[in-house]
Amino acid sequence: MDIEIIATKDGSHTLFSPQFDEIYHSRNGALTESQHIFIKSGLGYLDKPEISVFEVGFGTGLNAFLTYRYAEEKKVKIDYHTVELYPVSQALIAQINYPDMLGDRDKFLKLHEAEWDKTIALSPSFSLHKINASISDMKVPISNIDIVFFDAFSPEKQPDMWTTEVFKIMYDLLTPGGILVTYCSKSYVRKNMQQAGLIISKLPGPPGKREMVRATKPL
Repeated sequence: MDIEIIATKDGSHTLFSPQFDEIYHSRNGALTESQHIFIKSGLGYLDKPEISVFEVGFGTGLNAFLTYRYAEEKKVKIDYHTVELYPVSQALIAQINYPDMLGDRDKFLKLHEAEWDKTIALSPSFSLHKINASISDMKVPISNIDIVFFDAFSPEKQPDMWTTEVFKIMYDLLTPGGILVTYCSKSYVRKNMQQAGLIISKLPGPPGKREMVRATKPL
């Protein structure tokens, strides 16, 4: 079975992965979920003219697309790093409807046409570095990250991504005072984050989820 496109409740597309038996976003709204967790509760929480982002799971590019738009609209300079072991095909990307809903088709296509494993300046406000690797095999020296978008598949489907060891890698990437935002607020996931040294805050989640997490690296 191939990866398939699914419409979510807000009209935006997500993907279903047969390999993981999992969808990439919430069925209650892919666009709504990403805006709530990663933009409103993540980027919007930071008050900095320059922001360095590290995303776990490039996927459809939705979080990167929203961040690119945010950088342009807010006049913030953003360096965006993202790791993805299973890139989505260009043929499938061409069918995803985020540009139909938001505009900026050129921005969306630039994200997906950008060369992997190389830093590309897509505009004066936004640079992109897509890393085709797993977290454990990532060789790129990255540090002083202001915010981690932790958007891996769920702990039930990808348990190896939600361990203390992985969150320790995230902790080491973050600058003191930096934050990690994620849709998952399961108690054992929060415990693993705490064991890695992060301070946990539970926040209201997007539609369909009671809570989300914003974790902070202590100063």
